Amino acid sequence: MSSDTPRLRADARRNVEGIRTAALDVFRVHGLNSPLDEVARAAGVSKGTIYHRFGGRQGLIDAVVEELVAERIRGIITVVSAIEDPVERFESYLRQIWLLQYDEPAANDVLLRALPGSAPIAALCEQASKVASGFLDAAQATGTIREDLAPEDIDLLIWERGIIARACDQQHRDGFIRSFEHTLRGLRAGS
Repeated sequence: MSSDTPRLRADARRNVEGIRTAALDVFRVHGLNSPLDEVARAAGVSKGTIYHRFGGRQGLIDAVVEELVAERIRGIITVVSAIEDPVERFESYLRQIWLLQYDEPAANDVLLRALPGSAPIAALCEQASKVASGFLDAAQATGTIREDLAPEDIDLLIWERGIIARACDQQHRDGFIRSFEHTLRGLRAGS
């Protein structure tokens, strides 16, 4: 019996990695509310195996959210932080976050806070919100961005763009970009 134990453990590890890989693929394309049956089918396991290994949808999402979305958001923050001009940095951050929402349904679900019970997602959203607030403060200090804009307004703009991206899946990317460029112009002082 002990000779079977390492094999079972290796099988279990393969199952876990297969489920993670399948979840990443399925969630990237269809978002975090994709049926677990689809993830199980892609992983070649039963839905019960997902529940056994991850405790269900929330546990699976928590297990993959770092690789699925957090790395992308942190990458945007890193790239945008290197931009010297505060207004360009602020606007570039919003552009890149909005495009991420349009391009990746799972990232949009995270930024829409569609799963409020997820501690990793809540922490990621808090970090992104704090960074956006800092970018806003620096941009407002130049006098170029409206001074009546509050950090909560930035959160709302991200949510609004996410809802638009979700609801307007028939809208071409160019139209989505044109629309958010209008929004960005409205954030300028004197507009």
